[in-house]
Formats: sequence, C-alpha cells, structure tokens
Amino acid sequence: MAASERNVKRLVLLGAICLLAGLTGCAEKAVPAAGWIRWVCDSQAEIAWHYVDRSHSIVDLRLNQEQVTHHLEKQPAGSGEFYTDGVLAFHMNGNEGLVYWVANNDLIGRGCTVR
Repeated sequence: MAASERNVKRLVLLGAICLLAGLTGCAEKAVPAAGWIRWVCDSQAEIAWHYVDRSHSIVDLRLNQEQVTHHLEKQPAGSGEFYTDGVLAFHMNGNEGLVYWVANNDLIGRGCTVR
C-alpha cells in the first residue's frame, strides 16, 4: 500500500472519529425521536428548541409544549449565544439558558437545562 493511500485512509478515519465525537456531545441533550432539545428552567417553564441550520444562526423554540414555534435569529452576544425574534429572547451559555419576553424584559425562566 502506498504512503498516500495510507494517509487518505487515516484522514477518513480521523474525520469519522471527529464526526462521532461531535454527535455524541449533542446526543446527551437531544430527544432523538423528535430532534428537539428539551430543557426545564428554574421557574418550571419548559422549553424545546433546536438549531434550524448547520451554522447555528437560527433556533426554533417552543414554550411549555405549545405548538407556537418562535423562529429566533442569532445576534451578537458578549458571551454564549443569543437568539431573538424581537418578541422572545433566548440566551445560552454552555449547557444552560435564559428565556424572556423582549418587550417588557419579563423573565420566563433562567437556569434552563436538561432535567
């Protein structure tokens, strides 16, 4: 087997390992059947969310098992990720989130995480 062939095989194997490692990190938060990540906040509010695109620039979010889906776009943030549609805001930092109504800054829940 030529050296270039071995290098290609190693590269493919490394790519597969990286892909599996990335998917494993997502699996701990996601509900595989529906594809939505479900979190509960300190206020007992329940949110279900998922990334709409691979670039993570858009998040769909539902509150308390309602059928209304808020389509939130990523905005600049000092830390973590911040998404809003002008009505609802969702800020994630690591594996924890904060959700609030934009118009009056009314907090829906903080400390939102997998429970």
